[in-house]
Amino acid sequence: MKKFTCRRCGNCCRWKGCVKVFPDEVDRIAAFLGVPAEKFIDEETRLTPDRMHLSLLEKEDGSCRWLSEENGVPACLIDPVKPRQCRDFPEKWHFPGWQDKCGGSFEED
Repeated sequence: MKKFTCRRCGNCCRWKGCVKVFPDEVDRIAAFLGVPAEKFIDEETRLTPDRMHLSLLEKEDGSCRWLSEENGVPACLIDPVKPRQCRDFPEKWHFPGWQDKCGGSFEED
């Protein structure tokens, strides 16, 4: 069985598109940030185009608002509580062309 090994390149965080957050994730992220859930929803999320979910806001270039880069090293500022969508990449979800952008690899378990 092959297991994906993330190289922490941050390329998946730079891809434009929705990062869905579910109610339990909103609560965990808000608690991690030390803000009320309502404030997090109001200031850090938007409705997805289908109006079915909340999505994290992006930076102007489309990358994730929670992606930080210090000295060229990418890091997720909410890594311990990042959304399921992020944790499940690329094994349970991925975007077209992700293999060309991703620095990770599949290796034998």
